[in-house]
Amino acid sequence: MRYTVVPGLYGIGNPDRQSPVLVTANYKLSFDHLRRACDGLDAWVLVLDTGGVNVWCAAGKGSFGTDELAHRVVETGVDMVVDHRRLILPQLGASGVAAHLVERRTGFEVTWGPVMAADLPAFLAAGMSATPEMRRKRFGLCERATVVPVELCSAAAPLLAAALAVVAVGGLAGSSGFQAGALTEAARGGVVVLIAALAGLVGVPLLLPWLPGRAFSVKGAVLGGVVTAVALSWRTGGDPGWLLRLGDVAWLIMGTALSAFLAMNFTGSSTFTSLSGVRREMRLAVPLEIAAVIVGLALWLSSLWLPGAGG
Repeated sequence: MRYTVVPGLYGIGNPDRQSPVLVTANYKLSFDHLRRACDGLDAWVLVLDTGGVNVWCAAGKGSFGTDELAHRVVETGVDMVVDHRRLILPQLGASGVAAHLVERRTGFEVTWGPVMAADLPAFLAAGMSATPEMRRKRFGLCERATVVPVELCSAAAPLLAAALAVVAVGGLAGSSGFQAGALTEAARGGVVVLIAALAGLVGVPLLLPWLPGRAFSVKGAVLGGVVTAVALSWRTGGDPGWLLRLGDVAWLIMGTALSAFLAMNFTGSSTFTSLSGVRREMRLAVPLEIAAVIVGLALWLSSLWLPGAGG
């Protein structure tokens, strides 16, 4: 979470008093994309303090916003560096910035640049005119797959710890001895945790357009429930009797909830969510997911501790 650039005013190439002023977030990946796209150009880059969050997410959260932009323009003395009074902002930052207020407070006019940094050279060469294609951000399979490795890396350690905890509890609480109990829960609970996590972290973004429901949590719950059921069924050789065993039902509930929760991570990576919509979904989904996990844990522990409970 320290992958950041110090906020301030930077130069690309050999900028002068007529060079354009490009505004971006202090997330280093965003900054590097901008620098790479402007290789060979002379420009100023005004980096806002977004807490290390990219432009799209920071605009939704308000950190890539009117106040921070106005503050940074004044603090860095941009008006003393250039003769013009124009700031070029990424289009995906529009939801956080009121252009008329920026102009009123700083004297600088806001011009909305293209969605993608790679289109900046063509945009500038055309007199700061964007084509319709420059204004469109697609969210196809490749774009959705790009965010998967980041989520996998972030979730790997806690998910592995959760799977190991399941195995340990299964061994300690099982009535058939530590080794037998641990192996049983490794083959059931541990596998479910990992499979449900992959459903939420990998399956949902890749299959997003085809999964039912509008909410990410619903899409994650559907896919997580299906893959968890398939895994539990496969473990019993296709015998539908697993639906009557308390321990297996517990893991079906928890696997569905886990996938639903992890799927919501991608609300900040998509191109069609809004801050109000995400907050509304979280207010509804998170309590249900927590309740499902509590119920699932209660059923699972009951299956381990109560003789004949169907573990």
